[in-house]
Amino acid sequence: MQNRREFIKTAATGSLAALTLPTIIPARAFGANDRIRVAVIGVNGRGTDHIANFSKLPNVEVATLCDVDKVILAKRADEFEKKHGRKVQMMEDLRQVYDDKNIDAVSIATPNHWHALAAIWAMQAGKDVYVEKPGSHNLREGRRMVEAAAKYNRIVQHGVQLRSSAAIREAIQHLRDGLIGKVYMARGIVYKWRADIGNQGTGPIPEGLNWDLWQGPAQAKPFSKNYVHYNWHWFWDYGNGDIGNQGIHETDLCMWGLDVGLPEEITSAGGKFLWSDCKETPETLTSTYKYPKQGKILQFEVRPWMTNKEDGVEIGNFFFGDKGYMVVNGYNDYKTFLGRERQPGPARTAGGDHYLNFIEAVRSRDKSKLHGPVETAHLASGLAHLGNVAYRLGRTLKFDPVKEEVIGDSQANAMLTRKYRAPYAVPQHV
Repeated sequence: MQNRREFIKTAATGSLAALTLPTIIPARAFGANDRIRVAVIGVNGRGTDHIANFSKLPNVEVATLCDVDKVILAKRADEFEKKHGRKVQMMEDLRQVYDDKNIDAVSIATPNHWHALAAIWAMQAGKDVYVEKPGSHNLREGRRMVEAAAKYNRIVQHGVQLRSSAAIREAIQHLRDGLIGKVYMARGIVYKWRADIGNQGTGPIPEGLNWDLWQGPAQAKPFSKNYVHYNWHWFWDYGNGDIGNQGIHETDLCMWGLDVGLPEEITSAGGKFLWSDCKETPETLTSTYKYPKQGKILQFEVRPWMTNKEDGVEIGNFFFGDKGYMVVNGYNDYKTFLGRERQPGPARTAGGDHYLNFIEAVRSRDKSKLHGPVETAHLASGLAHLGNVAYRLGRTLKFDPVKEEVIGDSQANAMLTRKYRAPYAVPQHV
């Protein structure tokens, strides 16, 4: 194992993996006691949670850490060795990971614009995939992910952890059983502190960072500290704003609770009202999604700073029926209130293990066991993407959920995908 200084030097002078797609390897049947070897791709931020959660599972080995920033990668490898008493393999380029036939599954925690391509390449290489939310950076990518999972028969888990919460699964069953009556409306909210990020302009690429590989599918542009390593969320080339960040948990739960797919009508309004910084995405955003054929409506709202709570909730969901309403606070807590007097109904706080659920599905080769299957990556992310398109164009979209296209609006349809940069293109046909 190279030390940190040697690793950075090698990365700066060594060649990348070949640009061709990895070869497809056969699916492997796992026995109950077989060790599943996982590679974590993207080890800053959410990636640290992936490392920790897969490391604690029985018969699971975190075998490889992969990141385009060699400084961060070496730091994570050092931390891993001190904690677990063994060295872990380090790789800069995810294509090197996919060429490694000893890796069974990959866990993707890169910036959003890499999620779909990283997942599709992994599936083509015969790997199972755990991918962070949002599963896609645009609507078309999500559909390609669904197609790839079917074609290559891969297990794909979307990182919407609340779907593995015992409390939330119970809450959904209450909605299906009619506890609050006819459920006609869902509301998701994200009230998180998002400060002024200023504008740091362009500058030299930091030592150890492969800036070309970091940009991947996006068009090339000069390096800026505005993007690396978190604030990329607020730029359209890389992120999707908070509706496509924290908001995916809420859009997913809204759709799950309402029992709906993509909508037929989308309206969004918002903007930047607090800071004069370089963020491109809106600070404040309210999106409304209508399902006229089902008689249902879905609302989602982002607020970035000083605000009230709603029934004690800052991040969560509400469901409204003709007999009462349900409040979901965070990931593992729900309460219900029934009748005009809002009498307390069933409530529960209980968690779950989304990573374990993924491993159990991988081991059994049974996609039906997945709590957050690839379809959720497409639909929940797609809802956020449509809200962003409506906001950016400043008009209501009429959407065909079967064809997955905006009706009579070529400009909006062009925004359902992106212009890719070779060789980092999501294929039109997987």
